[in-house]
Amino acid sequence: MALIQCQFYSEVLNLSTSMTVILPQQTASQIGMQNNKKGDLHQTLFLLHGFSDDDTIWTRRTSIERYVAPLGLAVVMPQVHHSFYTDMKYGNKYWTFLTKELPSIAQSLFPLSPAREDNFVAGLSMGGYGAFKWALNRPDQICAAASLSGVTDIVKHIKHSDLAPVFSLVFGNEDISGTEHDLFSLIKDTHTNEQKPVLYQCCGTEDFLYEDNIYFKQLCEQTSYNLTTDFGPGNHEWGYWDQKIQDVLTWLPLRR
Repeated sequence: MALIQCQFYSEVLNLSTSMTVILPQQTASQIGMQNNKKGDLHQTLFLLHGFSDDDTIWTRRTSIERYVAPLGLAVVMPQVHHSFYTDMKYGNKYWTFLTKELPSIAQSLFPLSPAREDNFVAGLSMGGYGAFKWALNRPDQICAAASLSGVTDIVKHIKHSDLAPVFSLVFGNEDISGTEHDLFSLIKDTHTNEQKPVLYQCCGTEDFLYEDNIYFKQLCEQTSYNLTTDFGPGNHEWGYWDQKIQDVLTWLPLRR
């Protein structure tokens, strides 16, 4: 595998930013690694970071590079700061950056497939929210999405979190219930769409977001969405996410 720290300019953000990219590389003599490259254009996992992290965190806290090596899967990890993957009320347009500019730039710089069936998204905590938000709003881009300990009830999170100053910058003082930001509303409003992503959801039973994740599961079960769930012992920490990202990779509809 090739690990690339990519600094680039974003027209949407009007600033220089970064993404960490893992690209498949076929090797035969690398000790302790089973690398695999499939074709010229790679299937891609957009892997999203949490609230306190950045684009480097998945490579620093997990063995994601080693996990994807035998799969021939590219991984793109963007930097979005505290944006909750949203066009901020008082800040930058990170939703537009994520869903429009980032895929275009990444596919122009690296050999990544633009086909819907070759693009997936996953994330943890704030990134789990971003992954589901992306897939539910843009099923034409994403065919599978995974949330690890995700913020599924953003409306409740805004009301009861100690991050009020951040949320005021992101969403202003508006009630976002029933909007494109509200995952519960999105699930109910989009389940009759002909084109839908498959979903994967996991959360530890000791996680402070566990009850919200259970409610999201219950809502999904009332719709036609294909949701795979994994609830068991675990907390909001990297040992859990390092294990569960491996389960996500097994679950993804990859070309085997």
